[in-house]
Amino acid sequence: MRQTELSAVAAGYQMFQAALLDGRLRPGQFVSQKDLGAMLNLSVGALREILPRLQSERLLLVQPKRGIQIPVVDLPMIRDAFQLRAALEREAVVQAIRKVEDAVLEEQRHRHEEILAQLAQSDGHHVPVDGQKVDEDLHSLLMNATENELLMQAHHLNTIRMRMIRLDRIKLTRITLPSAFADHLAIIDAILMRDKHLAIDAMDLHVANARDRAMEL
Repeated sequence: MRQTELSAVAAGYQMFQAALLDGRLRPGQFVSQKDLGAMLNLSVGALREILPRLQSERLLLVQPKRGIQIPVVDLPMIRDAFQLRAALEREAVVQAIRKVEDAVLEEQRHRHEEILAQLAQSDGHHVPVDGQKVDEDLHSLLMNATENELLMQAHHLNTIRMRMIRLDRIKLTRITLPSAFADHLAIIDAILMRDKHLAIDAMDLHVANARDRAMEL
């Protein structure tokens, strides 16, 4: 395959992920190869190059005679995604204890406290627009501390699944944000204390709370 074709395939892969995350492709949706190719601005040949990868990553299903289906967000998907998240992020907090400096963690604490203060000032009616980014940035910081490309790649793919679940079932709201951020602050404090067992327990509780919110709906 020529370099231009490789570039088109790589761009198409990224555009597919973007379409999942911005809601153009919804869980359970069927789409034809023609329509998907048009959405991603890919030729038929380039689309066929990325379909096996996307299917192996369980980001889509190729259904004979029916087309391409975006996976349904169901209880098995939620269970599997959160179980993988727990395993990855346990290792992340262990490595963060060893590698992330206090000043970086204190900055994370400050960002969380700012969002909580903004929520309180709005009487809890409006979720600060940066709340989701602060949430995601903490998890990215912890995973990057592993300095392990395989773990980070697995986390990236699982994050896409988590965002699909979030779009379909859970979002940070004025109800869920204080609880999620309280979990985050407990994780940050445990890492600052350099207490491995406390940090793992805090992360496990956070993931379990998020999983339970998703499975209740």
